[in-house]
Amino acid sequence: MYTQLQLRDSDRPPVTLSTLARMKADGEKIACLTGYDASFAVLLDAAEVDVVLVGDSLGMVIQGHDTTVPVTMDDMVYHCRAVARGLYRPFLIADLPFMSYPSKEQALANSVRLLQEGGAEMVKLESGGNQIEIVEFLAGHDIAVCAHLGLKPQSVHKTGGFRVQGREESAAERMIADARRLESAGADIVLLECIPAVLGKTITAELHVPVIGIGAGPGTDGQILVCYDILDITTGRKPRFVRNFLDGAGNNLQAFKNYVQAVKQGEYPAPEHCF
Repeated sequence: MYTQLQLRDSDRPPVTLSTLARMKADGEKIACLTGYDASFAVLLDAAEVDVVLVGDSLGMVIQGHDTTVPVTMDDMVYHCRAVARGLYRPFLIADLPFMSYPSKEQALANSVRLLQEGGAEMVKLESGGNQIEIVEFLAGHDIAVCAHLGLKPQSVHKTGGFRVQGREESAAERMIADARRLESAGADIVLLECIPAVLGKTITAELHVPVIGIGAGPGTDGQILVCYDILDITTGRKPRFVRNFLDGAGNNLQAFKNYVQAVKQGEYPAPEHCF
């Protein structure tokens, strides 16, 4: 009963939005990883990861699809529930999958599923100007929201593939404006994927909420990668921003700890991981 109050003064209090806001204000980097099951969740917790995302990337990493589009709400709830069982300290975010938020009402109903059935503390949706009202609606119902800008995997068929976004000046200006609008609408975190490092730094400076990057350069408030990628489990060609943290680590837990340390000390991402 009153678990949050009981744990507030513990050695490892749970990470909250207030924790992440303080980290941004203090200039402390936020270390995030994407995971999909309880076994990895236990290791991520032990490694002192700040945020864990249950991403719809599970469609590609776990299910073997070419894109995230086939992932369903039932898939997301199942994997989120599994991850939640293995976590104690990290803040837990879950993706709203493809076409699970075409309207405000559907976005709310599916967000409630992720929180009530999945154990998530925040939902993430691939954002832009068209999602402003949805973000505002969810925030108005006291649901924490992470907005996602840049490369949006759910839109890969529309955008023509997995490509760096925001290279052109007009596209960069539009992304900056969208980030501001999403923050004003109530987004509590903004995630930037596959954009030029200079743009990632600019957006981070513009916003008051924490900004997490994946392939967005070192100037964001935090970094996120897929746990399978940093353990070199993923086969085939890997994105430029991926680094193998298992190399020289000896075991998976140490690899995760090395990742957290590299993010906190600003050693990752290095120039070779940036666009």
